Amino acid sequence: MATNRKLRKISDSTIHRLSIYYRALLALEKEGYDTISSKELAKREKLTPAQVRKDLSFFGSFGTRGLGYPVKQLMQEIAEILGINRAWNVALIGVGNVGSALVSYKEFAKQGFVIRLIFDNDQRKIGSNHKGIIVSDVADMASLIPEHNISIAVITVPGSAAQKVCDGVIESGVRAILNFAPVNLRVPNDVFLRNENMAIELEHLSFSLRNQEPMIAE
Repeated sequence: MATNRKLRKISDSTIHRLSIYYRALLALEKEGYDTISSKELAKREKLTPAQVRKDLSFFGSFGTRGLGYPVKQLMQEIAEILGINRAWNVALIGVGNVGSALVSYKEFAKQGFVIRLIFDNDQRKIGSNHKGIIVSDVADMASLIPEHNISIAVITVPGSAAQKVCDGVIESGVRAILNFAPVNLRVPNDVFLRNENMAIELEHLSFSLRNQEPMIAE
């Protein structure tokens, strides 16, 4: 069941749902399921069967009509599509509250995202052992990032320093960045950038709460 690797542009929402399907399949395997239908998978994730089939069809032919999808095999296929069937070396820049929490999050390593380097510009932190990793000086990124074959950088510095840090990791050869700083970063077209802005996510939740309240007549 080979997947089609010559893909047209896939939407962010489709990729997001693939991650959801992967987690659902992990749970299904633990629950002892051997196969799952698109209807059952869609129901678990509050989607439609047509949406599930459409998302998977971008990547090839999966399952057998009338029998459903083999859970373990589909999970492995999606892992390959998402690139999480291998290890990725990660560098984290900024050992503040967010950075420290991310280093402590053990699920990253289980998913193949291994934090190899930590950087900061605070002389009190540089040289310290943080969860088994020695904190390096941000000034040494240009030499250490290529040396450790870093593929992904996670930026958790204040907004005022984020663009300079971003430029530095790009100059060091990194082409994939996850940004937690509350600013819009400028990157070349060949660099993949994802922004994780928790304030915006909270605003989305507050909007949802506010707009489910009864409307008050003016």
